[in-house]
Amino acid sequence: MRYERHKKRKKRKSTSILLVLLVLISATAGYVFFQYKQGVNQSLEKINNEEKQSDINSEVYAFEGKKDQYGATNILLLGSDARGNEKARADTIMIAHYNEDKGTYKITSIMRDSYVSIPGHGKHKINSAFMRGGPELMRKTIKENFEIDLQYYAIVDFEGFVQLIDEAFPKGVEINVEKRMKEYIEVPLEPGLQRLNGEQMLSFVRFRHDAIGDFGRVQRQQQALQAIGDQLTGIQTIPKLPKLIGVVTPYINTNMDTGDILFMAKDFFAKGRGNIETFRIPIENGYKDANIKGEGAVLDLDLEMNNEAFHQFLTQ
Repeated sequence: MRYERHKKRKKRKSTSILLVLLVLISATAGYVFFQYKQGVNQSLEKINNEEKQSDINSEVYAFEGKKDQYGATNILLLGSDARGNEKARADTIMIAHYNEDKGTYKITSIMRDSYVSIPGHGKHKINSAFMRGGPELMRKTIKENFEIDLQYYAIVDFEGFVQLIDEAFPKGVEINVEKRMKEYIEVPLEPGLQRLNGEQMLSFVRFRHDAIGDFGRVQRQQQALQAIGDQLTGIQTIPKLPKLIGVVTPYINTNMDTGDILFMAKDFFAKGRGNIETFRIPIENGYKDANIKGEGAVLDLDLEMNNEAFHQFLTQ
């Protein structure tokens, strides 16, 4: 039986965190690469100053991360569903994998209702780890359950998502909408290949009110990531890169500095990007639907099966 979600939920802004981080990484790298190609020796000081001046998401989190056992750099990507002053669960959980030696970029999405052990707190939905102990507890939770180390984190506020998409793609992002989408999203969508503006893209990656719920939403997030990555590298985007950096940086809380971003982005932009491979936890047939008192509907994972497939994905 496929996992279904029938409960109405309030709208959330943080549903596709990687999309914004990808634009930030590509924009920063693209800006420097463009200046290099033009023969301009421009310092990164201005970019660093702009990052320091941002006071949005200014809370500093402890994060004891490191490279994984395969020598890769992993970035924990979190979107928060906080409203007002309440403590936030992680609405979106992804891991971006960068392997410098192989020059590969991969993405893993972890379903937020995965029922796992949270160090010091017992078993709960994985998205509650952020509420209980910030990105560091989420890092420990992923390490304990999925046996992988994370070096960096990034938390995104999606207030600027619509403006960012509209600025980068004035003609819209070309994407195939597989079905009519209208429930609990700001802008209804009709099926078919089309160009979506910022508000429409936000609806596309938010929508989950169908028979497959969050599974469909994760699939659409990864589809949107591929489309944005493919279309972002177009030459018409390059002159806008400095402005894109200014749009994105105030909405990201991360322990990555500009040097970290440039280091990981140089091959992505300058040498041409191959396909970004994607993976989902749990895998097909790697979980059971369950109802747990105090937790509600959860995904009860077969950790051995999921970890075997996950680590095969990381090393292939």
